[in-house]
Amino acid sequence: MQKRSLHPETRIGPVALAISDLERSVIFYEQVLGFEIIDRQAQTARLGAGGTPLLLLQQQQRARPRPPRTTGLYHFAILTPSRADLGRALRQLLELGYPLQGAADHLVSEAIYLSDPDGNGIEIYRDRPREQWRRQNDQVQMANAPLDVDGILAAAGQTEHRAAGLAPGTRIGHVHLQVGDLEQAEAFYCKVLGFEMMARWPGAIFIAAGGYHHHLGLNIWETHGAPAPPADAVGLRYYTILLPNEEELASARARLQAAGVAAHSAPGRLSLRDPWQNGMMLTIAGGEAGLTSAEAIGQ
Repeated sequence: MQKRSLHPETRIGPVALAISDLERSVIFYEQVLGFEIIDRQAQTARLGAGGTPLLLLQQQQRARPRPPRTTGLYHFAILTPSRADLGRALRQLLELGYPLQGAADHLVSEAIYLSDPDGNGIEIYRDRPREQWRRQNDQVQMANAPLDVDGILAAAGQTEHRAAGLAPGTRIGHVHLQVGDLEQAEAFYCKVLGFEMMARWPGAIFIAAGGYHHHLGLNIWETHGAPAPPADAVGLRYYTILLPNEEELASARARLQAAGVAAHSAPGRLSLRDPWQNGMMLTIAGGEAGLTSAEAIGQ
């Protein structure tokens, strides 16, 4: 019998972005957010934390801004290991005077929001322990409540000083995408790829593997029926879904083939696009660490 769901150890890995100015983006991610440079080439760079790759940047020739009302990246989310680490990130942004676009207590997590120099959305957040998450009717309860900014900053101050940079253990927690149709998104991401429905909001769904509150958010708040952005626009190139082993990758490959979804297969990975041309790479956890920035982006 064909396996229909993703393994509970599935998680999100590095995110690849097309940007307009590599030098400007590297300065932002390194000096404002604290990423470390893992490797850098003429047009590409790979950034991370504690030696783990989190972000892949490629300078897009003659790049233009992503047009309004096109599908694509809403934000990618940087998951900090602790509330204190979130507090240090927030304090750094406040001290630099970098503009924030929002902040919220989501019940399962606490988050702040901003954009990079090309307008790519970024969330920085910390999770509350799973035993504190509330569930109702098989859905995880999430909200947009006011954020306890003072408490988060106080948590940062109660810990020993840490050198500038992202804390070891920081990773990509989830990706939130703008799509054109929620029913079609649910059919593709849940019935074909194998994610589980975790929560429904007006105009959005949140899906995951292993009971997480969400590995992917999918919304139509500004993009119902919208087209994909042009190929020369800045924005998401692809995000990575990390599977625990080759058996899980083979199961995903079989589901895609059965559904007639085109995917490029290479040793240890699958590359494909959703119905709105959002790119993704399914690979085995650990395999992404050996990719150079050029190899990873050139799917």
